[in-house]
Amino acid sequence: MNYTSIQDIDDIHTWVEEAKQLKANPLADIALGKNKTLGLLFFNSSLRTRLSTQKAALNLGMNPIVMNVSGDAWGIEFGDGTVMNGNTAEHIKEAAAVVSQYCDVIAVRAFPTLTDKTKDESEQVLSSFVKFASVPVVNMESATGHPLQGLTDALTISEHAKIAKPKVVLSWAPHIKALPHAVGNSFVEAMQKMDVDFVIANPEGYDLSPEITKDTPIYHNQEEAFKDADFVYTKNWSSYENYGQVINTDPDWMITKEKLGEAKFMHCLPVRRNVVVEDAVLDSDSSLVIEQANNRTYAAQLVLKKILENG
Repeated sequence: MNYTSIQDIDDIHTWVEEAKQLKANPLADIALGKNKTLGLLFFNSSLRTRLSTQKAALNLGMNPIVMNVSGDAWGIEFGDGTVMNGNTAEHIKEAAAVVSQYCDVIAVRAFPTLTDKTKDESEQVLSSFVKFASVPVVNMESATGHPLQGLTDALTISEHAKIAKPKVVLSWAPHIKALPHAVGNSFVEAMQKMDVDFVIANPEGYDLSPEITKDTPIYHNQEEAFKDADFVYTKNWSSYENYGQVINTDPDWMITKEKLGEAKFMHCLPVRRNVVVEDAVLDSDSSLVIEQANNRTYAAQLVLKKILENG
């Protein structure tokens, strides 16, 4: 069993309930991962994903090994048939096979280029580990998805929903640089599996991939989208149509307490204060960002538990 996409979740309601059980008793399955090793390979920086996934492994009795690949390992070549006379010293075929000998599960984090849409959507790094590793692979954020975060967000909404079918809004917000689509993509896919009234708000030119959004309503008017919202999930992403470009930095899309109203505020973190969202939101009881970060452990723990049980 691999966990590389929200689509690997067969029944998100069942998964969320299982995650709640793990949260209530995190060490209940500590014998499950005895003598098992989790290799965490980071091609990009991390705080919550790195620490929460390590903690999840420890809660299951696993031994986590962490490597910052880009700085600590040989440069890895992913091309097939490449003449390796450049900066890369090791091919993914050997690298994945070797890591598979050391680890029972491999988790990989590798961001997109944001310059080559075809390459990014091919998920070259993640898909290469899936292809050449002989053990299960977990996506800790790839070029197009962050399924550990998406599962976390589903858990958080389930815990805080006060009505049977809450209204959830995914809203774009301004940022100082071009950011990936991964978190937004996985949040959309998770909400499409949940029993929620889900809409997306973003400026024109910032629609996510239509293959992701499908028939989810998209508003280019933030105020209209926020009407009667119970949860507002905020994230910046660069243009998909004009791939990787920043075509609008309109500060009027920043989340404010006035805009939020009675809704709960969610963000995957890190977040730039008073650019993406004002202090008054983050420092209020409306903010769920710290609880979201805590739930990262139990989402990762559930994924690892299922992989170990599928053994």
